[in-house]
Amino acid sequence: MDDTSGAPTREHPARRRVVPTPAELASWRSFLRAHAGITKQLETELEGEQQLSLAAYDVLVQLSEAPDHRLRMTELADAVLLSRSGVTRLVDRLERVGLVARAKVADDGRGVTARLTDTGYDRLRTAAHTHLRGVRAHFVERLDADDLAALERIMRRLVPQRS
Repeated sequence: MDDTSGAPTREHPARRRVVPTPAELASWRSFLRAHAGITKQLETELEGEQQLSLAAYDVLVQLSEAPDHRLRMTELADAVLLSRSGVTRLVDRLERVGLVARAKVADDGRGVTARLTDTGYDRLRTAAHTHLRGVRAHFVERLDADDLAALERIMRRLVPQRS
């Protein structure tokens, strides 16, 4: 509000409050703690029962859901939220144990795809039991249907829109 006339004024972007309020920071920190805690539990269970990291599991999932079970390495890096070098190292390890195979892109001399092998698909199916059991125990069962719907709606708003 304008102090003299009482009429609303447009706030200059540079004058907007930058520092979150204590309540806003508490929400942010709760989100971070929940994500970190659940991720750590899921990682521990996958590694303990399946000898598979959560990142490796995610690579297998992304490839299983892709057309022909293959993605360009750049697309895979974006899908699993790893750096290009990080996904390259991870695919190297998965390739060594036969879960993933790489191939050159026919019409692009520099392009490389990662493809889920039959062994990788079988390994994913086995690991999915551990992972989905953990998702249910550490996430789904702690919330009611209204909480889950609200959280999904909120998280959808926070995901950056791709152009």
